[in-house]
Formats: sequence, C-alpha cells, structure tokens
Amino acid sequence: MRRILIVEDNVDLAFGLRNNLELEGYEVDVCADGTSGLESVRASEPDLLILDLMLPGMDGLRVLKEIRKADSKVPVLILTARGEESDKVMGLRLGADDYVTKPFGLLELLARVEALLRRSEEAAGAVSGAVIRFGAVEVSPATRTVTRGGHPVDLSPKELDLLLALLRREGAVASRLELLEEVWGYASGVVSRTVDTHIAELRRKLEDDPAGPRHLLTARKAGYRLER
Repeated sequence: MRRILIVEDNVDLAFGLRNNLELEGYEVDVCADGTSGLESVRASEPDLLILDLMLPGMDGLRVLKEIRKADSKVPVLILTARGEESDKVMGLRLGADDYVTKPFGLLELLARVEALLRRSEEAAGAVSGAVIRFGAVEVSPATRTVTRGGHPVDLSPKELDLLLALLRREGAVASRLELLEEVWGYASGVVSRTVDTHIAELRRKLEDDPAGPRHLLTARKAGYRLER
C-alpha cells in the first residue's frame, strides 16, 4: 500500500484529506508542524508528501529545502494560499513537483496525487535509453540524469518528465493540455499554469538566455516545442 504523509496544521483540512485519501486506498500519516514532518520523512520516507507552506515552527519551504538537501526523491505536492505566487515559484525551485492553491477541489487534488505517484514509479520505455543532446545539454532517459556543459543539472522529477515529453515529439508542438495529461495525468477540465511554471524553470536551468530561449520554444496560442 502506498503511503502518503500530510504536513498540515489546519486540523479540519488534515482530517478531511486523510479520510478521503484513505478511502482511495492509501495509507496516510499526518504531522501538524514542519519539524515533526521533516523527522517523519527522515525516519521513513513516504511515497508522497503533501506539504503546507504556512506551518508553525519550521515553514514548508524550509522543510522542502532540507528534504532535497538530503537527496530525497520523494514526490512533493505543496499547498499554498491564493496569491502566494512567489512561494509557488520558490517551492518549485526548491524541488517541489506540483502545487495546489487553497481553496482547492478534492477531485483535482486526488487527480494530482495519483498522477504524481504514477509518474514517480518511472514508467519507462517511452524514450530510448540513448543519450539525447541539444545545445550544451545531454539527457540520459535510462538514468534520468541531465548535464549542461558537462555539469550535472538538478531537475525535479516533474521537470525531467516534462523535458522527456517534449523530446519524444522531436520538434513537434505539444499543447498545454497534452502535456498536462501526459506528464501530470490531469483530466481535460483541469485549468492550471503548472506547465508554464515548469517550462520557465527548465529555461532557467538549461538555456543560456532564459528570456530568449533557443531550444524550449513557445508556439504562440498552441503550446511548446523543443528545438534541438
């Protein structure tokens, strides 16, 4: 049984999340503050971490930073309050895989949880094991590693999945909806800027000039494509 850890200080919200996730067949643990949440991850890494950012004591961004510092690959879904755009971006830069803005719909959250868990199990085979190159970047799908100019690039699991999805298309345009469904497993009714945020992070990490990218290109009113 896959285990999910919820780190959330709102008792009612944590209770509701736990009940609904258990009904979906997950084993669920709950921590009410950042310090105990970090200790729980270190003691027994869960299959997924749902992490509130506004926590007593150690806040969620610091918890996330400490988890990634320890080279933990646990998928992390962060919960943010509406309007905290800078916190969302910072969370993704620190290694979060996705975020949900409060208040959120239960069905949307469950869909994101399932997508993160499914993708973290590394469904292989869509891309060959050969090293793929574009510009100064080398991508090894088999080992899920990326280098730029010979130096390792630290991509979150979702950033790498998105990069591989674009590489699979060999220059063809992928719409935001196609990428949401392929990488995150979302239904067509879900509206999200998740793709745009992750593309921005990939450009920041892989392009010489993120503001004028040469490889991760926007197809106006259509989506994105990768030019090798």
